[in-house]
Amino acid sequence: MSVESYPAGTLVDPQQPLSGRHWVNQSQYLPPFAADSDWLLVGMGCFWGAERVYWQLPGVVTTAVGYAGGARPHPSYQQVCSGATGHAEVVLVVYRPAQLSLRELLSPFWERHDPTQGMRQGNDIGSQYRSMIGCRTAAQLAGATVLADEMQVQLSQLGYGAITTEIGMAAPFYYAEEYHQQYLAKNPDGYCGLRGTGLSC
Repeated sequence: MSVESYPAGTLVDPQQPLSGRHWVNQSQYLPPFAADSDWLLVGMGCFWGAERVYWQLPGVVTTAVGYAGGARPHPSYQQVCSGATGHAEVVLVVYRPAQLSLRELLSPFWERHDPTQGMRQGNDIGSQYRSMIGCRTAAQLAGATVLADEMQVQLSQLGYGAITTEIGMAAPFYYAEEYHQQYLAKNPDGYCGLRGTGLSC
């Protein structure tokens, strides 16, 4: 994948240099990526636990955490947590479609968090914790929408309300600070608030 196909506005803040090297698998988490890979963004609440889910998934090339869906370029973690930027905490997932279908890629997304909670995820409250899927292509968007309809049927049967996940084309992605990248690998006893609902994708 060339850097030109990356989300418009996706840049590393020059005031926050990044190593670019994945702490777990030593892959490169800055573009450009391999020609046989693709990417999308997922927001599942706190990005620490969400990233760990995805770097363990076979077929995923690399992951990184950052901010998307808001108005402020290159926000800091503190600014995002204030709620003033409109950004959500998200994970950039780079994967190989030949090894991982869209359903397989999004199964952990639907199974490992509650997509009906709006501006929160469990005890984490605020717009930065909202559920989100940011797609690179129209095909991803169509597939993600179909899956959401399927998941709504199951969630309703389980007694949950309407899905509040924002599903659309990817907004500009801004890399989070280096200490957030692969945080739970660097801090094995760190916080992870992910909780599923019992549905299966």
